[in-house]
Amino acid sequence: MARRVLYIEDDADIGKWVKEDLERRGYEVDWLVSGEEAAARVAQADLVVLDVMLPGLDGFTVGRRLKKEAPNVPILMLSARTAVDDKLQGLQFADDYLTKPFHPDELAARLEVLQRRAGLSSGEPLVCAHLLIHPEQQRVVDSRTGEEISLTAKQLQILFYFLRNRGQILTKEQIYEAVWGEPYMDGDKTVNVHIRYLRERIELDPSDPRIIETIRGIGYRVRP
Repeated sequence: MARRVLYIEDDADIGKWVKEDLERRGYEVDWLVSGEEAAARVAQADLVVLDVMLPGLDGFTVGRRLKKEAPNVPILMLSARTAVDDKLQGLQFADDYLTKPFHPDELAARLEVLQRRAGLSSGEPLVCAHLLIHPEQQRVVDSRTGEEISLTAKQLQILFYFLRNRGQILTKEQIYEAVWGEPYMDGDKTVNVHIRYLRERIELDPSDPRIIETIRGIGYRVRP
């Protein structure tokens, strides 16, 4: 099945070139020249390619809105800006950041990596301990019983965020800003509470979690 890319780029020449190249590689491309309609389109996308310099709303603002609207859709930022501060700002919500000019092979390779990380490269479920995770269907199944595990929307978003960053230690700040799409306030217990309830649903022994590990003094991690 063709992967659907929401592509937001106001430069007509670059936009036409990237759209045609991705379509030759088998992607379906929905190309917008501004971010105004992006939030309404992102639900139909598997991946987002987003330019920073846009008319009206800038790419950083659009990206944060898209991540809030669809936390499980990977975002790749494009920018001619090479400053570290710009990259760090983008990577607060985006899954990758590619500077212009770039070769089309590199863009395609990075999209492939994002698909693998998001579990989009095939119809096969992701395996994590006793869980079978179906990202496209937003379903989590207990492989021992074949029964679906009922999770809230936020619990699914947190679990998928961990799986996209499997093996990485994630701070409460990173989790909150990625899933809730808002700045983290020091001392906020929202992430802790949601992870506690998530563990009660997916862990064999929530008091001794083996899927979502606590890294004391830093944050949490799902083993690779």
